[in-house]
Amino acid sequence: MDLLNALVVLANFVLIPATAYGAQLALGALGVTLIYGVLRFSNFAHGDTMAFGAMVTILVTWGLQAWGVSLGPLPTALLALPVGIAVTAVLLIFTDRLVYRFYRQQKAKPVIYVIASLGVMFVMNGLVRFIIGVDDQRFSDGERFIISARNFRELTGLSEGLAFRTSQGLTIVIAVIAVALLFWFLNKTRTGKSMRAFSDNEDLALLSGINPEKVVIYTWLLVAALTTTAGVLYGLDKSFKPFTYFQLLLPIFAAAIVGGLGNPLGAIAGGFVIAFSEISITYAFRRFYNHLVPEAWEPEGLLQLLSTDYKFAVSFGILLIVLIFRPTGIFKGKSL
Repeated sequence: MDLLNALVVLANFVLIPATAYGAQLALGALGVTLIYGVLRFSNFAHGDTMAFGAMVTILVTWGLQAWGVSLGPLPTALLALPVGIAVTAVLLIFTDRLVYRFYRQQKAKPVIYVIASLGVMFVMNGLVRFIIGVDDQRFSDGERFIISARNFRELTGLSEGLAFRTSQGLTIVIAVIAVALLFWFLNKTRTGKSMRAFSDNEDLALLSGINPEKVVIYTWLLVAALTTTAGVLYGLDKSFKPFTYFQLLLPIFAAAIVGGLGNPLGAIAGGFVIAFSEISITYAFRRFYNHLVPEAWEPEGLLQLLSTDYKFAVSFGILLIVLIFRPTGIFKGKSL
């Protein structure tokens, strides 16, 4: 019975949160890897693009809630998500026309794109803070739990309760659907194949008659969908705060690089590697361990390797190790 309680504790505080967080990072990292693979630069405005898409979705959600529109047990934000994606897509295409296209025509070096993306990042960051403010914004509604800790204890008779939040379940389901649709688009549609050809060999793709401007537009559309979805799911699972999305840039880039920059499969794998590493290393295992040992052996300490304040240091450490020993990542993407 103690073993079952230990497994419930592990699932409650490590396995389920890490799976949901990994799905959010994977969606964000897929956007990074698409931009790097197709447009050939590292977009440092990615975290603030997530914040912008989430902000638009939140504003529309508040409007729907004020009008009495809801999805019952599901968050109203799911209804507002397509609007958030559309507005973010318009912003990204406008930014490309205003900023990135000039450097693309000049065949600028990647470092120039990086510097330009930093400028875009600061503008987006300021815009989001100006519109919605700097404080935490909560916009979730509907049923909070798929199963609550109390109900789980009543059903099983265990002393530990398993709480599975609706936001966590939605994150996992939506991430699976989004990834499946993305791979179908890239592998089965003519446009997706054009994007892959352009990514593999730009000169050969141009000789084959592929329109580079269409490839760029479709790339930004996909990035808008991925970033907005990731931003909204993260906001539903935690809360929305603009600066948090700026901080997410490190684990998202770490996920993309660890998995293999430019490789979609690598982005997904990297997202889960980073998520499970962050949560496992910063979780205090004392409660889990106490269920497995006699009372006399119970430890006095928390059995925690690092405080949760240092969770981004875990991402940075893993990123550093990968860049030193395997710069192409797990799935051998493009090295930096």
